[in-house]
Amino acid sequence: MVLVQSQSDGGGTAAAAAESESSDTFVTGDDGVRKWEGELGRNHVTKAVDYPVSPPVGGDHNPVWMNCNGDVYTDEINDTNAVHSLEHGAVWVTYNASADEADVDALAAKVKKTPYTLMSPVDGQKDPIMLSAWGHQRTVSGADDPALDAFFEKFVQGEQTPEPGAACTNGLSR
Repeated sequence: MVLVQSQSDGGGTAAAAAESESSDTFVTGDDGVRKWEGELGRNHVTKAVDYPVSPPVGGDHNPVWMNCNGDVYTDEINDTNAVHSLEHGAVWVTYNASADEADVDALAAKVKKTPYTLMSPVDGQKDPIMLSAWGHQRTVSGADDPALDAFFEKFVQGEQTPEPGAACTNGLSR
């Protein structure tokens, strides 16, 4: 595994981040999946949360989840609701304006067929297409990237799920 800095690190080196016991960072595995190394709160809050990465991979969140039964949102959604969906075992597919339109359409079709997934744009993310699960994240090159299916297989209701089997319906739909 390789240690990398999170997007929120204010500078310094990865080695310096590794030396700091309280530093929250990602550790990247050989498969390209970044695993969050740090505490992810699970409190229900009704205020905004300042997440250390965008899109977030966990932490305190709104008491109401976003519907994540293959739901595709064309507008940005509230991070705190989406994080609650991740707690339920969902994978959140996000994209920014740099993502290829054909890839966005193909990803939407895949998400619509996959329970415990949701998709939305996130303008502030650093890569065109990203996949997030509770405590895990990776970038994919497009809808035909084999890492997409591997991420879905491992993380949709995967062992990282804090609340396996929790609902992905009857939450927010916008």
